[in-house]
Amino acid sequence: MYLVDTNVWLERLLEQEKYEEVKRFLDSTPSDRLFITDFALHSIGIVLIRLKREKALLQFVQDAFVDGAVSLVHLLPGDLPDLLKVVSSFRMDFDDAYQYVAASKYNLVLISFDSDFDHTPLGKKTPSEVFDS
Repeated sequence: MYLVDTNVWLERLLEQEKYEEVKRFLDSTPSDRLFITDFALHSIGIVLIRLKREKALLQFVQDAFVDGAVSLVHLLPGDLPDLLKVVSSFRMDFDDAYQYVAASKYNLVLISFDSDFDHTPLGKKTPSEVFDS
């Protein structure tokens, strides 16, 4: 089961440099094995709206949640002490710590391109590391 970070989804949605890598990962992974945090979903919304890509946002939600079986996970206010501990221990930004704590809480493999996770016990995998394994 995989928690897919914001940057991975955006690579695909914005057809950026690692688009093909993400496409292979998403095409080869059943959507019921994919998870996204509410924070990541809202961040994607912010980016796509800022870029005036409202249709892309609607299509993403349709593909992931309506037609697909991607699960939405969230943290509760009671998870904030754990999040702040991760911020302090690993010098992470709030958004990275949110993903890290959610992956830990739900026992998910974190899929990301962000190297900030490399120096943590949980670590992360890139889409190609999952696809090629």
